[in-house]
Amino acid sequence: MPESGENKVIETILTRRSVREFKNRPVSKDEINTILNAGRWAPSGLNNQPWRFVVVRDPDTIQKLSECTHYSGIVAGAPLLIAVFLDNEHSYSRTKDVQSIGASIQNMLLSCCELGLGAVWLGEILNQSEKVNSILGCPSALELMAVLAIGEPAPGKRSSARKPLSELVFEEKYRQKWEE
Repeated sequence: MPESGENKVIETILTRRSVREFKNRPVSKDEINTILNAGRWAPSGLNNQPWRFVVVRDPDTIQKLSECTHYSGIVAGAPLLIAVFLDNEHSYSRTKDVQSIGASIQNMLLSCCELGLGAVWLGEILNQSEKVNSILGCPSALELMAVLAIGEPAPGKRSSARKPLSELVFEEKYRQKWEE
């Protein structure tokens, strides 16, 4: 792990954890704009920026959205949700656009970490994407990609493990193991 301050981006990537419990403090407009700006600066094919974001802060809307997922407690407990969509009317290559949206989401998660906020990327809610679109009044051209639950982290220890590189990386050919 790099020394503190040695490489802030790498440090943030390696220390970010999903946060599923939040304090009641609202997320400020400035913080929201910082998060959204980080998302919009992700790379995209032909710079088409296929993402669209719906910012949700209204407690009634948050409650309705919480009923669209098995993770209702996480959604209902978050002071801020950002629903992330693929705008199919501005898509030029589905694979590249979906990858770009993943990069946009990662940028937003990392910016939350830098702001001292916690966040979690929710995907199971995609099973109710039509209901989510209806609640948010989205046109059919917008395809739900994820919902981010964001807020000040509740106290608690968060840990995570990763497989060793030797299980994930191969040298030159798939069957040649990578030596760490």
